[in-house]
Amino acid sequence: MRTLPLKPPTDEVDWPMILAVLGLMTIGTLFIASTTLAREGAETLPWHRQEHYKQLIWYALGAGLGVAVCCLGHSPIARWSMVCYWVSILLLVTVLIPGIGTQHGWEARRWIDLGPFQFQPSEVAKLTFLLMMAHYLSRPAAELRQPMTFVKALGMSLLPCALILKEPDLGSALVFVPMGLAMMFVAGVPGRFLWRLIGGAGLIIVLLLADILFAPSEWQLKLEPYQRRRLMVYFGVNFVPPQASEAERQRALKEYRDASHNVQQALISVGSGGFVGKGWRRGTQNTLGYLPRAVAHNDFIFSIVAEESGFVGGAAVLGLYAVVLLRGLRIASQARDRLGALLAVGITALFFCHVFINIGMNIRLTPVTGIPLPLLSYGGTSVLCSLIAVGLLQSVYRSSRNL
Repeated sequence: MRTLPLKPPTDEVDWPMILAVLGLMTIGTLFIASTTLAREGAETLPWHRQEHYKQLIWYALGAGLGVAVCCLGHSPIARWSMVCYWVSILLLVTVLIPGIGTQHGWEARRWIDLGPFQFQPSEVAKLTFLLMMAHYLSRPAAELRQPMTFVKALGMSLLPCALILKEPDLGSALVFVPMGLAMMFVAGVPGRFLWRLIGGAGLIIVLLLADILFAPSEWQLKLEPYQRRRLMVYFGVNFVPPQASEAERQRALKEYRDASHNVQQALISVGSGGFVGKGWRRGTQNTLGYLPRAVAHNDFIFSIVAEESGFVGGAAVLGLYAVVLLRGLRIASQARDRLGALLAVGITALFFCHVFINIGMNIRLTPVTGIPLPLLSYGGTSVLCSLIAVGLLQSVYRSSRNL
């Protein structure tokens, strides 16, 4: 009789990472509550309709899945990586179909409605891509030196990236590039392949930015209007067309002010918090509605934390993320198998990209995108995938301890 590959629970887990994750979940719950309870009539809603309670449910479900993944082990799960990868590709195609994929008032079709909650396939695709790439790159060094191996790995990265761009979701699509590069580098893919890829990607980005910022409108590549506006706001290029009349000039300047409103208010939130902040639920940018209520609890949650808890709270959040990232790298360096090392590197790269992009857009280091802040931003799919990723890291850690 075959036994299941489940391993009994044990105290041998990476406690610094676990405690950092619990800290982030606590902060996330508190400041999602602070953000959403500022809405008129929010406190009179039943508990199951309040976002911070729903986030707690997602945390509980995600923690359960993370524990199950940790006990099952990353190696048995990786055997199903190809199936998981292609299922996620199918979901990315499905979300593009009108009537199935929904926009929820935005200019992108990113969600599938499942009754009381929404499902975002791009978040799942990041996790399944990591599993697939780690499994694929866990091969002899001689095979990794072959050009076709690199081409196939590149194709695995570009396929979900292209489908997510079609939604469109530029931020999530771009995350696949550094994840794939980090894993290929650690796996031992020849540097000449990676440098050519980086050089080609850099050239494309430069040409794209030149097209958006300087080319005549009839020559410009087709982008969604909101994507073009975000990039122009980030680079400080106003919307005034050449030879515009005074009325057109005023209209374009108003459009620029409207497009840059969220970024400006986020900067004011971060800067006005001072050293210790204004106090929980006392942030004026949030309570008075200067930060848009629709995205304050997910895209701009760091601004809420910084305004209400100041430099101390912002530094605490960064410190907790630093613990998660550094422990992830340590787990990768001590992994007993190539699969575990590559998986740990990929997950750490994923977390780093999300943290850098999200906090960067709150302080205008990066353009505004829809990238959530892991374990802090409101969102069920993001929370579940983040905690599953933590469970995979713990599985690699347990394997390195020879459990």
